[in-house]
Amino acid sequence: MPLLYDLGIGAYQAGIRVAAAWNPKAAAWVEGRKELWKRLESVALRLQGCLWMHCASVGEFEQGRPVLEAIKAQRPELPVLLTFFSPSGYEARKHEPLATHVEYLPPDSRAHAERLLTLVNPSAAVFVKYEFWYHHLHALQRRKVPAFLVSALFRDDQPFFRWYGGAWRSMLGCFKQIFTQDEASLKLLTDIGVKHAAVGGDTRFDRVAAIAAANEELPLAGAFAGNGPVLVCGSTWPQDEEVIAEALRAMANAAPKCIAVPHELHEAQLAAIERDFPKPLARWSELEKSPVHSVEAMLGAMPQGTLLVDRMGLLARLYRYGRLAYVGGGFTDGIHSVLEAAAWGVPVIVGPRHKKFPEVQGLIEAGAGQEVRTVAELITALKRWLNDPQAVGKASEAASAYVAARAGGAARVAEVIVRVL
Repeated sequence: MPLLYDLGIGAYQAGIRVAAAWNPKAAAWVEGRKELWKRLESVALRLQGCLWMHCASVGEFEQGRPVLEAIKAQRPELPVLLTFFSPSGYEARKHEPLATHVEYLPPDSRAHAERLLTLVNPSAAVFVKYEFWYHHLHALQRRKVPAFLVSALFRDDQPFFRWYGGAWRSMLGCFKQIFTQDEASLKLLTDIGVKHAAVGGDTRFDRVAAIAAANEELPLAGAFAGNGPVLVCGSTWPQDEEVIAEALRAMANAAPKCIAVPHELHEAQLAAIERDFPKPLARWSELEKSPVHSVEAMLGAMPQGTLLVDRMGLLARLYRYGRLAYVGGGFTDGIHSVLEAAAWGVPVIVGPRHKKFPEVQGLIEAGAGQEVRTVAELITALKRWLNDPQAVGKASEAASAYVAARAGGAARVAEVIVRVL
């Protein structure tokens, strides 16, 4: 495994460097790691004995954050090193106040793993969901640094559960404790002899519940929403937007107002939304430049139309203004966070590719979610919930109850980690 793994990692890194010539994400990956060791060396003294938390990107950090908050509540003096694999995660959270230092994950080799641990001397490590890096994990094990995996989700088609997965199973053995999201994941581990695992729940429930409890207002969105029904389209991709736009056009005057929040803020995608979504349409970034009272008066006078949100970091709070939510990703690689909407009691509509996301299936079974595959199915779903107050009321209650029943896992997980710090 180490030889094959190292060859694979080397080929992957070489591929990223080649792709950096034309791919902005690859270029950011390469550029961000250029001064990695210099930055770490400059803060190494402040990080001695730190808690190291590693996440793939923003979504995983939203799962790790409630655990980190609970740990810091008990150990406020504890230094924290927060690392990300993806440039999007690093860029979005590079000023995270819970962390002493935010950094890219050093490339996974034995030398890099040893160098990192020598520099920061962590007292414990927390990896989130399904981040498995062979050399980093085995270096932690060799140094007897307790490592924890939180909000872990396993499927039976993963290498851990195949005849050839011995090296993958060895990574499971590097953790002091594995906290799974659900019983199904725990059973998969138990069946291969993993005894240091327990259900800890999906810690995103704690995060989204906290956001809803804070009840923070966004005046621009509130003015746009008014008293009319609003469809919040969150983390959408062009494939989602084509279906949504066609459905809203077909509904004509019966269409709800729409708050559109694309997953990526590429100008071409924003321009396509401007072209295809119901009018009048206003961009968030343009509204911010105008006096608040005049903007609120203009938005409040819009009987229909679209508010295009071309700002990052607002979506979890925007869902509060929706009667319904369409959560994107179901026509591409997978659904984004439906829990952010459900925490506000907002029923969710998703595309068909959601089988790897138990929370989506859970909301559908609870009566708070709906899968759509076509424009016609989306129109039917919108009309059902928009025109039947009793139906949408029941779905809203089911969404809130689904989240409330599953919150609280972060504190339980944090309690176990704090004991070894």
